[in-house]
Amino acid sequence: MLDTLYIENIAVIEKTTICFENGFNIMTGETGAGKSIVIDSINCVMGGRTSKDLIRTGCQKAVVTAEFSQIPQECYKVLSDFGLSYEEEDSLIMSREIHSTGRSSCRINGVPVPLNVLKAISPILINIHGQHESYELISDSRHLGYLDSMGSYQDVLQQYKDEYAKYKNYKKILEENATDEAQRIREADILSYQVEELRNAQLKVGECDELTAEKLKLSNGEKIRSALANTKMLLDGRDFKGACELADDASSALSSVSSYMPQAEKLAARLTDSYYELRSISEDIEALIDEADIDPYRLNEIEERLDLLYKLKRKYGDSEEEMLEFLDKSEKRLFQLENYENTLKQAQKDYDSALEKVSKLAKILTDKRIETGKIFKEEVERELAFLNMKGVKIEVSVEKSSLTEKGWDKVEFLISSNPGEPPKPVSKIASGGELSRMMLAIKTVLSKNDITGTLIFDEVDTGISGSASQKVGMKLKQVSENKQVICITHQPQIAALADVHFLIKKSTDGERTYTKVDKLDDESRIQSLAALIGGAEVGTTALKHAKKLIEDGKSL
Repeated sequence: MLDTLYIENIAVIEKTTICFENGFNIMTGETGAGKSIVIDSINCVMGGRTSKDLIRTGCQKAVVTAEFSQIPQECYKVLSDFGLSYEEEDSLIMSREIHSTGRSSCRINGVPVPLNVLKAISPILINIHGQHESYELISDSRHLGYLDSMGSYQDVLQQYKDEYAKYKNYKKILEENATDEAQRIREADILSYQVEELRNAQLKVGECDELTAEKLKLSNGEKIRSALANTKMLLDGRDFKGACELADDASSALSSVSSYMPQAEKLAARLTDSYYELRSISEDIEALIDEADIDPYRLNEIEERLDLLYKLKRKYGDSEEEMLEFLDKSEKRLFQLENYENTLKQAQKDYDSALEKVSKLAKILTDKRIETGKIFKEEVERELAFLNMKGVKIEVSVEKSSLTEKGWDKVEFLISSNPGEPPKPVSKIASGGELSRMMLAIKTVLSKNDITGTLIFDEVDTGISGSASQKVGMKLKQVSENKQVICITHQPQIAALADVHFLIKKSTDGERTYTKVDKLDDESRIQSLAALIGGAEVGTTALKHAKKLIEDGKSL
């Protein structure tokens, strides 16, 4: 459930906090007041597409924060799939910042996350039904998804998808091997050359980095030897006392007075330790000097080897790992080509087996979709009858088509607006108002199986009025008994049924425009509804009508 929505510097909204409640939340306001900005803000924080143009003029960034409660278990599972670990708390806070540079940043409970995480969990938390979505009913590409979201066969659907992926892979292998002889010979010749070249190179992971480091050391051999020799001379001395001897002399000097000053003995001991440490360092440096001898032949070997590796990288991959992976794939493919008859026979066998499995599951899906379609038809027609569309009949057409990752079914909703008329595609018959009510009916039916806690309806009353709009309001009110419903509307019959009513209002100080979102008390609700009924002039009749609408709504 969406508890709180905080909006800062989005379009004409400077700063506002909306505290939604359980049940039926209504938002009203004049055209242009900023109702769509609230929906844009929700889309923004849910990971939707946005741009810096949404930022309030003169501001460097915009912020939207949404706090949810009663979080579904599935939400934490999705977060876990992304490698994110959250304690299952009472609330989940999602936020998104949009900067004037075009960059955006996202957080969940204060922790930075990629944008695709917001996108992934959004459908679990919120389902937004906008004006455009009703028109998606015209396109049958969405009908299959609606039907599947209602059906209780998700396990079969997932099993089908797994088998379909195997089928596609075997089909690809079969197509790769079903080539003519000349093409196979050409491919085998190329692969033979590539495999031989990579095998002869005897690649080793990390070799390039090791050789580069060794080359750097050999190329700077003189500088290294000079530094080591100078250090050894300073430690051992030559025609002067070195650091080792000086440390020994200093220790002896202090020891000579230790009987007079006990503290001197400890310092003398420390100097003695330093003497032995310096001697040890001198010996280690001597060993390093021997290692630093420049071998010009070795340097040539390294440069030749690195040159070979660079040439191979240009052809086969940017690293030893990628080149070895290329070699592995090439060897397998070459084996297939060299054993063409057996490979093709096995590929055909695997393909046939996969096709048989996926076809059986596709048939099961078809049967289940047909059965679900019958239930879908009955329940949607019942909802449509309630929404003043009693004569409308729905048919769910399930026809066999080509295999896809969703099965082989082409699903289309057909409607008959009047008795005796044959069912036709939605696009051929439905008006804007009918589409809105059909979509509401479908959403109502699907919401019974939907884990989403919040349903948002953006002007679902488009194209309807009178008793039809009242029925729409009653249906939304009914849905809100089990889900949180947030609805933007222009219809007083719908607004009167609200549990909570918010008014979106625009004002100006002469220089800037501001939009506020206020929760209305009982008296303010009556005034707001009266304005919806009577327009700018709110008279006594409009006020009485508004009051009666609210009273009637409470009695439902």
